[in-house]
Amino acid sequence: MTTAHHVADRPSEPDVPAPTSGGPAAPGAPGHRPTAAADTVGAATSLLDAYEPGRARFFASPTRTLLAHGVRAEVPHGTAPLVQRVTETLDAQLLAGNQAPVVIGAVPFDPTAPAALAVPEAVRWAPPLAEDPLIALPAAAPALACWDIRPVPEPAVYGAAVAEAVRRMKRGDFSKVVLARTLELSSDRELDLPALLQRLARRDPSGYTFAVPSAPGRTLLGASPELLVARRGRTLVANPLAGSTPRSADLAEDVRRAAALLQSEKDLHEHAVVVDAVREALAPFARTLDVPARPTLVRTAAMWHLSTTVTGELADPAVSALELASALQPTPAVCGTPTDVARDVINELEPFDRGAYTGMVGWGDARGDGEWVVTIRCAEAEGRTLRLFAGAGVVEQSSPEAETAETGAKFRTFLDAVGADQQEAGR
Repeated sequence: MTTAHHVADRPSEPDVPAPTSGGPAAPGAPGHRPTAAADTVGAATSLLDAYEPGRARFFASPTRTLLAHGVRAEVPHGTAPLVQRVTETLDAQLLAGNQAPVVIGAVPFDPTAPAALAVPEAVRWAPPLAEDPLIALPAAAPALACWDIRPVPEPAVYGAAVAEAVRRMKRGDFSKVVLARTLELSSDRELDLPALLQRLARRDPSGYTFAVPSAPGRTLLGASPELLVARRGRTLVANPLAGSTPRSADLAEDVRRAAALLQSEKDLHEHAVVVDAVREALAPFARTLDVPARPTLVRTAAMWHLSTTVTGELADPAVSALELASALQPTPAVCGTPTDVARDVINELEPFDRGAYTGMVGWGDARGDGEWVVTIRCAEAEGRTLRLFAGAGVVEQSSPEAETAETGAKFRTFLDAVGADQQEAGR
């Protein structure tokens, strides 16, 4: 049984002032060597410690840690394609004398909705959190708070939506849809977002942890396990995840669940649909593309996932990481198949606006390098409220009970981080 973690391959040369890479990039790819300061113990955790909501943007991956302050320019909303608007914004920064402009932020699930992307005044870079020995120090326990937790929709209503989707699939309307639900948490005190980010990052320092503004007065925080795509020079990497099962605190049971996931026809089919879509989306851009025949496993603190790492070489070096990400998003892992039909089903059966959830979050530079991750295992904070999101891939073999349980397990990342009792969440 393969139990590869999703950060098994990390480059040894994380960048500092000017970024050149992303994701689990190919070893030996070119990059800027870190400065002496960035090589010191505590370089990455110092950026984590310095995060300030509303004033900073934080992003950590298996290849680097970055903290951005201020706003030099925002990517405007408009009718032109997002890639064009981002390129024009970065080009304008180069003309204005910004030698290494970087755009950082979040792109929503709905491609017609405004993105929250900005070029910061300053960016500090450090090696990955996982390479900083200080990340092993425990985060402070969540402060005692009284949480009011409201599921939207109620679990029974969500289960009914899953059953309706399965009924339509058996009728032949479509082959897969990802249905999500939310938990709306209200606290009796102000949210401590830096402490929450600390707990997310220290719980899984090898994942993709982020905290960025998503709208005026709102902050998007998360710890995603899934790399959408990264580009370094001509090298591209994508890591689609689809098919999952909750972890167990009992070691023997945890191993049994992992082994069962690798043999699950339902989950292997769901995963194959996503990998085929990724291959189809990336093929027009690639001179070479390597797609393993079978998935491996990746783990987070809460879940096991089927994983395939896709690597390739770009045919045209002018194609940016964001252009690749835009071609991929949304994958069947967060939307469904066929995409247009699945979107319509989501709009009909989900009683809320996804916003940034299942969009993408990350960074890109003027050379086209960057890394973009799927915005899952996330929450949006505003005032004293947190809105948590979790979804499950529904196929013809799905059951309402199993998909409701899966979304409940995915909520664990945030419920544990804030110290909320899962029993109150209506799982």
